[in-house]
This record gives sequence, C-alpha cells and structure tokens, in this order.
Amino acid sequence: MDPSESYFNQLDFDAIVVILTCLEDPAELIRVSSLSHFWYKFVIANGLCKKLCLRMFPELSVVESVVEQSKRLRNCIDIGSCNSAEWENLEREHRAFAFLARQCKTLAGGNCIAEAVCASSTDNYPFESIVNTLDRGDRVGPRASYWSSKGQRDHTVPETLVYKLSGDFCVITEINIQPFQAYFQTGDPIYAAKSVRFRVGHPKFSSPEDILHLEAVQNNIWTDSSEKFPIAQPVDIPHQEAPESGFIWTWTSQEFPMAQENRLQEFKLPKPILCFGGIVQIELLGRVQRQEMDNLFYICVSHVEVIGKGLFPEFVTEIFEPSGKIVLKYCPNPHPIRIRSRSKDQPFFISRLSTLRGDLMQGPRRVFGRMPHIFRLIRQQVESDDPESQQHEPEPT
Repeated sequence: MDPSESYFNQLDFDAIVVILTCLEDPAELIRVSSLSHFWYKFVIANGLCKKLCLRMFPELSVVESVVEQSKRLRNCIDIGSCNSAEWENLEREHRAFAFLARQCKTLAGGNCIAEAVCASSTDNYPFESIVNTLDRGDRVGPRASYWSSKGQRDHTVPETLVYKLSGDFCVITEINIQPFQAYFQTGDPIYAAKSVRFRVGHPKFSSPEDILHLEAVQNNIWTDSSEKFPIAQPVDIPHQEAPESGFIWTWTSQEFPMAQENRLQEFKLPKPILCFGGIVQIELLGRVQRQEMDNLFYICVSHVEVIGKGLFPEFVTEIFEPSGKIVLKYCPNPHPIRIRSRSKDQPFFISRLSTLRGDLMQGPRRVFGRMPHIFRLIRQQVESDDPESQQHEPEPT
C-alpha cells in the first residue's frame, strides 16, 4: 500500500478536502497530484482545480462542460472507473482548469483591444470617431485625435463606448482612459465624465434582425430591417450608434470617479474578471464641461486601454442562448512540459499528513492553526524547483 494512502485512511476525508481547498496557488495542487497515483486520483476525483478556478472567477459557474480538442493519446490509470465517461470528464476538467488557473496566476497583461465597435453618439463623424481612441495620446501628427459625444443640455445623459478584445475569452485587470483637453478652445477645457462604469459580455444573436444589423455595422452599410436586406451605401452607423440590444452583459463594475485631468487614468478592477465573448463597454456617467460656442455639455476621450490577457488559442468559448451556458473548449499545447516528481517530495508531504493526523485527534482548531505553516512549506518546496519543472499537467508516478 502507498504510504501516503495509509496515512490518508486515518484522516477524516472531508477535513483533507477542506485543507487542500484552501490552497491558492495552482502549482501547489499540481505538486500534490504528482506525488503518486493515489494523490493524482484524489485531486482529480474531488475537482480541486475546478474549485480553485471557481473561487478565483465565480463567473465560471456558467460553464456547462469542457471539451478538450487534442489528438494526444493518454494512458489510463488502473482503477475501477478509469474507463468510464465520468472519469474521463473529470480528467479533462482537471487539465483545463489547472492550466486556466496557472495562466491567470502568471498574468502578464497588455492592451488587449482589437478594434472599436461603436459609440452611443458621435458629434462629427468620422473626424471625432471612437476609432481615434485606439491611438495613444491626443494628437496624431498635426491633428487632434479624440472621440466626442453629441452635445446635450442635460448634464446627466450618459455615453457608452464599445470595444472588441483580441479574443473571445480574456481576463481583464484594469481599464485606462484619457479624457480629451481641447487645446484649440479658449481656456483649454477638459471634457471628462464625472465617473465611469464597465461591463463585459458578448454579442447576442437572438433574431435575424440582430444579425443583419451587426453585419451592417461590420460592413459599413445601412440596413432596412423591414425589407430584410441591406442597402448598399456607405453610412454613419459604424462607430456611432451602439446597438444596445445586440449585446448581453455578463458582469458590471462599480462606479469609479474620474479626475478632470488630461492624463491616462488607471481604473484597477477589484479582482481579475473573465470576459466570455470578448466585448467591453465603457459607460461614461455625468457631464462636467460645457462648450462655449453652443452652451451644451460634451464628453470627449482621446485614448482607451483594456489591460489583460487573451486566453486564445488555448481556450475557445461557445455560448448558448437564451440559457447563457458556455462550453469551454480547451486546446492544449501538443508538447507539454511535465512536472518532475522527485522521491524527496513524498516524505515531505507524508510528514505533513502525519502532523495533521495528530492535530485532528486534538481538535479542528489545532489543525487550522497549523495550516498557514504547512502551506508555506509546500510553497517553498514548489518555488525551489527548477522553473522548467512547473506545468499544469503532472506525470503520475
């Protein structure tokens, strides 16, 4: 019998699950699963990597199933249910969620906007189009570069800007916005909003009219939804009018106050957010500055960045409406790097189980009081490994 299994049999099952569920770094769970066949089965059977991802990103609860698109052949562990569809599904979820958690923990973010989709209004199209916000700064050569809303007498009228990200499945950490300062107007006024709010979501294809309208936006043509065919002429619809009915928003942020300053302002999200569908909306709330020539309120933005990381091509999502359920398609690297499971790892972890067993006999408070120390030792062991040895998929020993 595996020594780790003999120790495990003397511990309460639920207590061990709770303890391992408290691990916050996917590398620690991966290290545990690589100790032996026994721990490999234990981590997978209890879905510990999936539970870790759900704690990191509660929005993953809409994932109905995981599909692994790989031609690799795998050797099955010799246990009673290993050939069943249920066990194969558990292994598939383990590989996908372990890799997802690892990718998000080692996030190296950059601007992941692919293109501007549309704005709720545009004052002077195309010279003040939302497309200008993709350029960094407020000038391109000799001309000013910015987006401007239409003027309003009511300072409470909001505006929205919609962007498409570099992939359908992204993790976002912050959004940066630079208001525009009209250096060519008297007094150099700054047309910033009072506050901003963010949404992420995906396009909605609930009717032929929605599809027709979206195609019109993408192809720069008007559509006549009553006649069900496009009118072939260039129009102002792209980058001007936001088809709010064409999107489903799956997450909405709190309001962030915006400074009335001409600088790139960083709005860090409370926690990283997963975006299924690759669409981000920026809602600009409240107008501050009137334009002298017409006495109307405007909002102007010179640059926008969505900081995060695209999870394509390793992950692709398929969204089903109206349920909103998602199929997560995992496309792993065909040549993965594997964790080396060394013989010294097992005595280390088994000694921790021995300590836990003794503490459990003295009461749960003693167990959870020692958990930070135990986890710290596990982390030290993982960090001491060669970087080449860290990867989401262990090779059971």
